[in-house]
Amino acid sequence: MSTWSLILAMAAITFAIRYSLFAFPHLRFPLLVRQGLHYVPSAVLSAIVIPGMFMPDGQHFALALDNAYLLAGLASILIAALTRHLLATIGGGLLIFFLLRGLLGQLPL
Repeated sequence: MSTWSLILAMAAITFAIRYSLFAFPHLRFPLLVRQGLHYVPSAVLSAIVIPGMFMPDGQHFALALDNAYLLAGLASILIAALTRHLLATIGGGLLIFFLLRGLLGQLPL
């Protein structure tokens, strides 16, 4: 199968799935499906963020105290649990991350 036919097939499938929700506006999902959909954003965000925290170079696990990504990620989780405030979590996580990178001598200057 050629690359272009694969791309076009994937685009058609994606379009059909998304368009079906507009084409059938009265479609209702069962309660179990609706409850499960509440966990999708957390699962997707975790799948994106956690590998970067544990493998900042993309190849090796870095479970050490010099891993600013892991420490700042854990601090962000703590800030989020304590404050339940998105801006405080993002700002606090970034502040801690850059402070750790500076203290560990990892800032590219």
